[in-house]
Amino acid sequence: MDYRTLGRSGCAVSSLALGTMTFGKETAELEAHQQLDRFVAAGGTLVDTADVYSAGASEEIIGRWLAARPAATTDRVVLATKGRFAMDDSPNGAGLSAVHLTRALDASLRRLGTDAVDLYQVHAFDPWTPLEETLRTLDGFIQAGKIRYYGLSNFTGWQLTKAVHVARELGLAGPVTLQPQYSLVVREIEWEIVPAALDAGMGLLPWSPLAGGWLSGKYTREQRPSGATRLGEDPGRGMEAWDRRGTQRTWEIIDAVQKVAEDRGASMAEVALAWVTDRPAVTSTILGARTLGQLEANLRAADLHLSPAETAALDSASDPQPTDYPYGEMGVDQRSRRLAGGG
Repeated sequence: MDYRTLGRSGCAVSSLALGTMTFGKETAELEAHQQLDRFVAAGGTLVDTADVYSAGASEEIIGRWLAARPAATTDRVVLATKGRFAMDDSPNGAGLSAVHLTRALDASLRRLGTDAVDLYQVHAFDPWTPLEETLRTLDGFIQAGKIRYYGLSNFTGWQLTKAVHVARELGLAGPVTLQPQYSLVVREIEWEIVPAALDAGMGLLPWSPLAGGWLSGKYTREQRPSGATRLGEDPGRGMEAWDRRGTQRTWEIIDAVQKVAEDRGASMAEVALAWVTDRPAVTSTILGARTLGQLEANLRAADLHLSPAETAALDSASDPQPTDYPYGEMGVDQRSRRLAGGG
């Protein structure tokens, strides 16, 4: 397992993170605890959850695991959670206000059974709350010892950049990470969000690196999904819905991943995870395994690094092909210039 810092912070984390969105819903507590044990045994350190995952059950399951394991095990864990979305229908039950975030963090700490979390992330932008209020609240959490760092999730490039500069202007601690959706299928963050994160010195924590299972090789052109898979149980499920994501580009990406995997003697999931993990600005890629077997398979990507030729083949197949302006070739040319040649 490789280790990298959370952005410009001094906190080192594993290059693969354990995502726990399924804990308490699709993953029962015993298997969730087995996943946590296996992840730490493999050298993993970053464990990512959120208050809304299974309506708080994910945090509670992690909290009971932390309480039942020796300090030699739990001290290795860098614990991350999130707040922003509604846990109830009260007027202040959602958002990034001081009222909601304070209540949300305190509730998360109770469920996790800890006095502090290492990384607290705001789960999405809130158009109703001034960023100044949100950032002062997060800085206050650091000063109070309730969190050690904070990060953003699902922010656009301009939102990220504004947060960074407002924090600097006010003399507050700044965000160290951004958690975006990122995979060979979803590369549009490279147009604005990745450059903004690089400029700010923030580390990326990609979620859904297998595009909801599409890049694992479990689906084929010829047959709609069925059985005990996410799309088999719900073909219209969210962003990875069968009819929405099953485009010609997606199948070409899958073909390219399959070829690299066959040539390498690796699984398609390993190849797709290795591609994401070695992208610019990425700190740690979040694994979203439902079962211990899936986690075991995904952990094999920890030591896989693709060659330049393999990366180039995957880049070509997955090119989102932006239009000419502002992200296509003509737009890029307008923002570039060549220095005058010397004699």
